[in-house]
Amino acid sequence: MEILGASLRVCVDDLDSAVPFYERLAGGRALRFERGGVQVAAVGCFLLMSGPAAELEVLRKVAATIAVEDVEEAHRVLSELGARIVAGPVATPVGRNLIAVHPDGAVYEYVDRRG
Repeated sequence: MEILGASLRVCVDDLDSAVPFYERLAGGRALRFERGGVQVAAVGCFLLMSGPAAELEVLRKVAATIAVEDVEEAHRVLSELGARIVAGPVATPVGRNLIAVHPDGAVYEYVDRRG
């Protein structure tokens, strides 16, 4: 499994006011979408999220989002290494994802761009 990159997860109170700062910081435009009542903006290496407190409480437990070529392969490798898959793989607006708890207790989201 090859890791292609990682996104830093940032929960913000007001996505509309946060996006211009991160667009300027990262030097690019935000890709915006909604998932489960949470507004999301991907800007460079930042994944900004805003929404209901209960949803954000869950999202804050995920340390980072890790991009991989194939989430199915990530599932297999993570399982072989003793990680616990707690959600997915499932389709998202931009590909597929899964949530895994590593043996050390760290929680990560793994994503791909496959449909």
